[in-house]
Amino acid sequence: MSVVVANPSASDDYFHFFGLNQQFKIDLPALDQAYLAIQKEVHPDRHARGSDTEQRIAMQMATLANTAFQTLKNPIQRGLYICQLHGVDAKLETNTAMPAAFLMKQMEWRENLDEYADDLQALEALMVEVEQSRQDTLAEITQAIDGAKNYIRAAELLRGLLFIDKFANELDDVIADSI
Repeated sequence: MSVVVANPSASDDYFHFFGLNQQFKIDLPALDQAYLAIQKEVHPDRHARGSDTEQRIAMQMATLANTAFQTLKNPIQRGLYICQLHGVDAKLETNTAMPAAFLMKQMEWRENLDEYADDLQALEALMVEVEQSRQDTLAEITQAIDGAKNYIRAAELLRGLLFIDKFANELDDVIADSI
């Protein structure tokens, strides 16, 4: 694998910055490797004897690398970023409309969470169901972005994935409290 050197002109596209193809399903080890290679190049210690300008550019590149890495590593942030690159804003703050079937499933999970609060085995079974729903949604997002190039559909699915992840975190907390 070749070493990727930070390319300041690529800062308008995080995928290009790391030398990756712009797609939802990315090679996470390649992302990690590209990130570490860039961080090694722009580390402040390497530029301690450089001019103020060189030090400032190194710091800017390190900051950009951190932001780009965190965005691409997280599936929701990566998906939202790809949608944004293609002119689709998921409007997370204002658009909470979801399909009725999805909302019914969310209500069912919440009821089960309340009902099974003291039943560790039932809570763990619910976590399996929630995780399967998460995996199914990630597969749909991959198809919407990488396959169909349907960024509007991807944004809808990403909003749903946010709900699923939030519920999974709450469920995880309840499970941890009941152990």
